[in-house]
Amino acid sequence: MADDPNAILAQLQRAFEEFKTTHAAQIDGVKAKFDDVVTREKLDRVNASVGDLQAALDATNAKLAAAQMGGLAGGKAVKDKEYTEAFAQHFRRGDVQASLNKGTSSEGGYLVPTEWDRTITDELLVISDFRPLATTISVSTSSFSKLYNLRGTASGWVGETTARTETAAPTFGTMTISTGEIYANPSATQQMLDDAEFNIEAWLASEVQTEFAYQEGAAFLAGTGANGRPNGILTYVTGGANAAANPLGAITTTNSGHATTLTTDGLVNLVYSLPTAFRPGARFAMNKATHGAVRLLKDGQSNYIWQPSYQAGQPAQLLGYAISELEGMPTIAASAKPILFGDFKRTYLIVDRMGTRVLRDPFTNKPYVMFYTTKRVGGAVVNPEAMKALNVAA
Repeated sequence: MADDPNAILAQLQRAFEEFKTTHAAQIDGVKAKFDDVVTREKLDRVNASVGDLQAALDATNAKLAAAQMGGLAGGKAVKDKEYTEAFAQHFRRGDVQASLNKGTSSEGGYLVPTEWDRTITDELLVISDFRPLATTISVSTSSFSKLYNLRGTASGWVGETTARTETAAPTFGTMTISTGEIYANPSATQQMLDDAEFNIEAWLASEVQTEFAYQEGAAFLAGTGANGRPNGILTYVTGGANAAANPLGAITTTNSGHATTLTTDGLVNLVYSLPTAFRPGARFAMNKATHGAVRLLKDGQSNYIWQPSYQAGQPAQLLGYAISELEGMPTIAASAKPILFGDFKRTYLIVDRMGTRVLRDPFTNKPYVMFYTTKRVGGAVVNPEAMKALNVAA
């Protein structure tokens, strides 16, 4: 059942019905001025269960989608078998055929074969919270610059014989996204590497993916640029460290309608604060605790504004828009920004520099062979107009 989206979906639907029944009982108790601790605890438990089942369904759907993308896990044949086999020998023994020089680097080490590199990327799409939401490009230089048209062109009406005076010209702005370095340094004994049954690619991908996904996810949300980190999306919100960094301005906020919590009206206002042009690709982003709080909200007709998936492959929805859980998002508190809403692909750009590079080190930590694995990546908000943030305030 763990990998059967239809089975998880059926269980999710049953749990959501129990959630609604329990919530109604809890509300009746509040109206009767009777604090039923048992009912309240049951509501928290069922609410958490709904969240876990929805997350399990989303994770299963993501794994199926990743497998269909055609990486090694999808059963595709290795395109460059000769080089891949030589790379595996380099892992085990540190020797590579001299004729295979297309991966040679002046810094030492060898570029990872394409098939192996794609395995890591596919795993990041499953594990990393933020990366699948944003737009990603690969560059061959250390930075990426984006040009902005800030308009400013003037015009006017004239009569048939009226003189045409010169009008103002448009102005332009630029922003540069630099790439910093993220690394992992896993190790294995030589005996492990000598084992013919040992899958080197799968092992190193598993080791690296956890470190890279953790570091990237945190940086893309709240990175400050320190030590080469990307500038996170939250730092571009009004009042943040990068609120003035983008030529188009900051990500603006909408108040929640209450000094310390969320309201349905505040979320509706958040949706309609986003320009119509960006709504077709928009979604909500929040952490798990906020997601649980949102499930309790109703509209004026007592309908829940959160709805679970109704078919496999479709995400849960809030006010008709998909939801992504990003555990690095702030929690609900006065003046916090716990929810983002907008088109993430048009808002945030991830810049990958080349690929993953591995240096084999059998000397530093004998009897272990270290594999110093690095990747250069940057990120920044390129269009703040495509995103809005909810500010917890009246």
